[in-house]
Amino acid sequence: MTHFSAPDSELQLTIQDSLQAIAVDLGQPIDEAEAQQLYQDALGLLDHIAWEPITLARLAGTLLVYQSQEIEPEELTWFRSQVKQCQDDEEIEELIESLHRVDSL
Repeated sequence: MTHFSAPDSELQLTIQDSLQAIAVDLGQPIDEAEAQQLYQDALGLLDHIAWEPITLARLAGTLLVYQSQEIEPEELTWFRSQVKQCQDDEEIEELIESLHRVDSL
């Protein structure tokens, strides 16, 4: 497992560029400052665990989706609290995956 206590600028720029591209695909472009804020938010949510770069990228992307879809503030607060409770990046990956599952009754 990798933990970047101070992520390198290449990783940061790559993730920010990806966020901007995804935002364009969603029809709601964001500027560099918004991409940087999403990156920093995701990084802050991971400060309690060791994490892989893909987890950081996926978490930032999930935050972008929450922002672009104007999800209720309570849902975003719930998601953030769930991330903070995860013990490792695998649990965070499972949490993100669970958001995309549709449970059939």
